[in-house]
Amino acid sequence: PQGSVEAGRRKAQACIVCHGQLGLAAAPDAPNLAGQPVTYLFTQLLAYRSGTRRHEVMAVIARPLTDTDIADLAAWFNAIRVEVKEP
Repeated sequence: PQGSVEAGRRKAQACIVCHGQLGLAAAPDAPNLAGQPVTYLFTQLLAYRSGTRRHEVMAVIARPLTDTDIADLAAWFNAIRVEVKEP
């Protein structure tokens, strides 16, 4: 799916509480989304939306998302680059 990074950045405001401003989890039980593959992010959001993957909060968040919304969110989180610096 081809999504818009900029549109995804705007749509990701609802994700910040758990997944952080730049896709690095703020909640201890939330995964980091930054840099994840587009296909992975897209298919997981589809699964939450359809109910085949279950999570109480994600079901509520994903249910109203369109395929375009999901593609945009996947593009945004994929575009975030994380650098690990050696100490």
